[in-house]
Amino acid sequence: MGDSRPMYQRIADDLRRQIDEGALRVGARIPSRAELKRTYGASDQTVDRAVRVLKAAGYATGQFGRGVFVSDRAPIGALLRSTDTVDSPLAAGVTALVGEWADQPEITWEAVSTATVAPPGIAERLGVAQGERVMCTQYEYLADRRPLQLATSWEPLALTENTDVAYPERGPYARRGVRGRFAAIGVRVVRAREVVGSRPATGAEAEALGCSPGQCVTAVERTHYDADDRAVETSDTVVPGDRWRLEYVIPFGG
Repeated sequence: MGDSRPMYQRIADDLRRQIDEGALRVGARIPSRAELKRTYGASDQTVDRAVRVLKAAGYATGQFGRGVFVSDRAPIGALLRSTDTVDSPLAAGVTALVGEWADQPEITWEAVSTATVAPPGIAERLGVAQGERVMCTQYEYLADRRPLQLATSWEPLALTENTDVAYPERGPYARRGVRGRFAAIGVRVVRAREVVGSRPATGAEAEALGCSPGQCVTAVERTHYDADDRAVETSDTVVPGDRWRLEYVIPFGG
């Protein structure tokens, strides 16, 4: 029975196999359009689509005026997800670093907060009415000033407005994390729920993270709850899926 895959997919899969097996090494140039057309007997459009598939999967990166080259896909390390992080509001120590980041990098973050209304999906996650006012904070995490992860957080202003914790990135309780900040206003955060998935990076995410549009990112949806099981904060975090792993410590009660 013949191969039913579209030609562009067969080309992309063959190039991926060559990369995985080491025939095309990191930094090597992917054969040119003319070479791919000749090798596979395919059209311009077909080989272009195959190369786009490679780029979207993180296997290749285009360099303007030079060509397309095999990307380094070796995992850099792991982001340790924890509720105990004190100096970062959205979660992650860095472990198991290799290669260019073998020495512990300096982790920094930048944030901008804006009072706005809750989008429908966020309102549902927070258990509030659509259009209720929230504080939306956008974070960019950097390791040695290079992009590491992006995150967006939403908190109901009904809980935080006119308090010292209304703006997560400033004030006397900045950099305390969700649990520490809410404790300052008498709200005890007792648990967090995370949902982890993957999806293609948007254009804006790709630009910020230094990857290709459509490349796979790991997406983490996290929601914090208080002792009354009320959602007090929810966030979306994305990291490049081919370079970073998520690591969880799962404690068991005595």
